[in-house]
Amino acid sequence: MSESTVSSSASAHNGSRQSPPCVLTIFGATGDLTRRKLLPALYDLAAQGLLPDEFAIVGFGRRPQDEGAFRQNLGEGIKEFARLPFDEEKWKWLEGRIFYQQGEGYGDAEAHRKLEERLVEVGKSVGAGDNRLYYLSIPPEEFAPVIENLGEVRKVARKAGAKGWRRVIVEKPFGTDLKSAQKLNALIARYFPEDEVFRIDHYLGKETVQNILTLRFGNILWEPIWNNHFVDHIQIVVSEKVDVGKRAGYYETSGALRDMVVNHMFQVMSLVCMEPPTSLGADDVRDEKLKVLRAIKPMNPEQIAENTLRGQYEGYKQAEGVAPDSHVETYVALKLEVDNWRWSGIPIYLRHGKNLEERVSEVVIRWKDVPNVLYNEEQNAPLKSNMLVMRIQPNDGFALRMNAKVPGSNEIRDVRMSFDYAETFGSEPPEAYERLLHDALIGDSTLFTRRDESETAWGIVDPILNAWKDGHAAAPFEYKPGSWGPKEADDFINRDKRRWHKPVE
Repeated sequence: MSESTVSSSASAHNGSRQSPPCVLTIFGATGDLTRRKLLPALYDLAAQGLLPDEFAIVGFGRRPQDEGAFRQNLGEGIKEFARLPFDEEKWKWLEGRIFYQQGEGYGDAEAHRKLEERLVEVGKSVGAGDNRLYYLSIPPEEFAPVIENLGEVRKVARKAGAKGWRRVIVEKPFGTDLKSAQKLNALIARYFPEDEVFRIDHYLGKETVQNILTLRFGNILWEPIWNNHFVDHIQIVVSEKVDVGKRAGYYETSGALRDMVVNHMFQVMSLVCMEPPTSLGADDVRDEKLKVLRAIKPMNPEQIAENTLRGQYEGYKQAEGVAPDSHVETYVALKLEVDNWRWSGIPIYLRHGKNLEERVSEVVIRWKDVPNVLYNEEQNAPLKSNMLVMRIQPNDGFALRMNAKVPGSNEIRDVRMSFDYAETFGSEPPEAYERLLHDALIGDSTLFTRRDESETAWGIVDPILNAWKDGHAAAPFEYKPGSWGPKEADDFINRDKRRWHKPVE
């Protein structure tokens, strides 16, 4: 297959357009994320004709690496992790556009100067010009020195006449609290305007998450009942079967609240609760998401103690890098309220944990019960509540639970109307990084977190972290690995005469 065939053979996937000429630089290119996620996603884009001939990838790392070995390792990763079948000709097209640049350190100015020289050389060789996309797949402590060096290199390039755009993708965690997030944002703003900054949250690249807006605003039947007059409560759960593994050292500085809730879960909550935007443009959508976060009802320390719960699985303290008296949570449950006209008085329960029974991410909208006056004599138990379950992973799709009469009897049983992506469309949905990388390449920031979103989210979480630190809430409750968390978490929601939704329901 020729180069031109690869770039033009497949029509734009799902209406997407081919990205413009660009040299993509991946900092931390020898890491696991690059091999397992980024390069497989780029291969899938190339296979669909969404990357132009004028495209190249330059990996930057501190580890000495032969360029041929670097390419081979990434090729093996593509064979193992890419969504689309491996095609030798498609791989050869991409392989010839992959380069490696070694540097002494992420903060080393000379290393960045040499990197820029290499980028100019590569850009000319493939015809990509001065367009640059930088991906920071590096530890958070390295963000600042890389951004500072990229900014200084950019100043020099502008003086030399460079005219292309330069964008930067920043991986989470974006700060560890409000103060650190504000500091990092201020640093980035010195060198990159906000429309060139892409704070990546891979959850927003998942098809079910994106489809929340279509489900809500593309169907008239939901809007009349998507409010506090009809909804009883909302649950958002992200459970993981794996433990912290080799990330225990990092997890000691993070915990479940920082690692998952402040970014992924808040973003999903915002999409579920937002008002209709004036358009599907990036800022119009993000404006409405921001309003949700700003409407979260603040809590004092006593309310935080009542509306938050922490857990820690048995054996966590024995992991390498964990303090023997650690109070870091591997499980967290929150009860929040969006205090606005649509949602006031409706509890939103967020639950996340490691080492739980099942790997699942889903949103549950549970509507209020019908008056139990027509069927109470026929039923031994109350009718089941109507419920919409939006499954983000695994088995992406939706399910609506309703009540129906069993033929030939007076029994009423709950039934489901289900939609499954793979079954309906005949293929698995694209990987999140596939969509997000393409969006960054074409400059669409709709699915990325804006500066004010990030800081507002930390403004919600900071008081919780401070209350926990100051002893205003119970220490983490222990739970057994492979369970659904501490038994106290059931008491946490049962006191409201509700219960956690189990994925098998």
